[in-house]
Amino acid sequence: MSTDTLTSSLHHYPLRGDITVPGDKSISHRAAILAGLARGTSRVSNFLCSSDCLNTLAAMQQLGATVSPAPNPSSFSVTGIGGSPSLSQQPIAIDCGNSGTEMRLLAGVLSALPVHAILTGDSSLCSRPMGRIITPLSAMGAQIKDRGEREGCAPLEINGKKLAFTESPFDYTMPVASAQVKSAILLAGMLAEGQTTVRQRQKTRDHTERMLAHFGHEISTSPDGLTLTENGGARLQATDISIPGDFSSAAFWMVAACVQPGSEIILRRVGLNPTRTALIHVLQRMGAHIEVLSQTDECEPYGDLCVSYSPEFHGTDIRADEIPNLIDEIPVLSVAAACAQGDTNIRNAAELRVKESDRIKTVVSNLRAMGANVVEFDDGMLIHGGAELCGCTLDSFGDHRIAMSFLIAGLRAKGSTTLLHCKNIDTSYPNFSEHFTLLTR
Repeated sequence: MSTDTLTSSLHHYPLRGDITVPGDKSISHRAAILAGLARGTSRVSNFLCSSDCLNTLAAMQQLGATVSPAPNPSSFSVTGIGGSPSLSQQPIAIDCGNSGTEMRLLAGVLSALPVHAILTGDSSLCSRPMGRIITPLSAMGAQIKDRGEREGCAPLEINGKKLAFTESPFDYTMPVASAQVKSAILLAGMLAEGQTTVRQRQKTRDHTERMLAHFGHEISTSPDGLTLTENGGARLQATDISIPGDFSSAAFWMVAACVQPGSEIILRRVGLNPTRTALIHVLQRMGAHIEVLSQTDECEPYGDLCVSYSPEFHGTDIRADEIPNLIDEIPVLSVAAACAQGDTNIRNAAELRVKESDRIKTVVSNLRAMGANVVEFDDGMLIHGGAELCGCTLDSFGDHRIAMSFLIAGLRAKGSTTLLHCKNIDTSYPNFSEHFTLLTR
């Protein structure tokens, strides 16, 4: 998708069809990093060839990994550095684009390798909080400094070195539920000497733990899943990995099919990691018709989903414990709530304020512009569903999930809905427009 403006104008047009969404963004980042660190050659398939994930792959090449052939199409081989990066006399400048995942995970890796690196990105990324990784990584002994215009913001300057906890294990309790922070610590601990323990107050996405195990580095997990312990000095072994479809990308079509009369779609090979699928349970609680047709469990579980129109769709209260594993889907869930009957209450989601945009502000503003009745809170929103949505021109604020969510809202709106500043859709779903056309033709 190259255009910066997209229009949705198919009022009450049913969605029909069968698609395979692109590879999972979160898993693609981790596959690039771990394959790039491993000994030997890994074969990666269904990699998400979005700008964000390609930036991560390029970063590993800067450290000395080799990729063959070029990652387009989405299957290729990565020969890793075996834990020994190519050294440079000059700082390595790594462009993370719009990706907080890349910046935070690479900060963990680079802190424990003998390299001098500068991590930077676009204006949106350089305004997002990095103190949450600077604090624990510094406590591990990392030399990491924020060089941004605001405290705790990128660019990040890292003077990497061998980290060691041989006299006293490193033990960190996370103040916020964040898979990215957890992953940064685990990746640094993997490369360090000694033992690292991370304690969570709530379960977060476990892609990093699963992927590390796939590459031969096991992490011990407490029975409640909240405490993770690893022994450092890992030597990752190359392996093959097939990346499932991105659940967060599938979420847009799940919501569209639920709220569009006459719709029925099949989504193939969607990742069904239980730390990612809170949206399915919330939508089913709202009355959605979602069926898992088949499921396979390899490194990550995946399966086919059948989603159809739900005439009795109604609002719900989102529980606090659902938020961490629902956070990326809240923009499109808010669209679903506006189309439902009754109220949907979303709280404990202040993390949305510091995403690619302030997603509470942008969602509330755009829903109100379309005629929805929404109350904004510091940590979420209350959506009074059932009002007829009206098409208009909206700003996506360069946020890929806002752009796609409101193109879905436009399918239910009367008249045309035009989204501005949509180019960042490429960061997670390069063929979104193609699938939009396929399912609505």
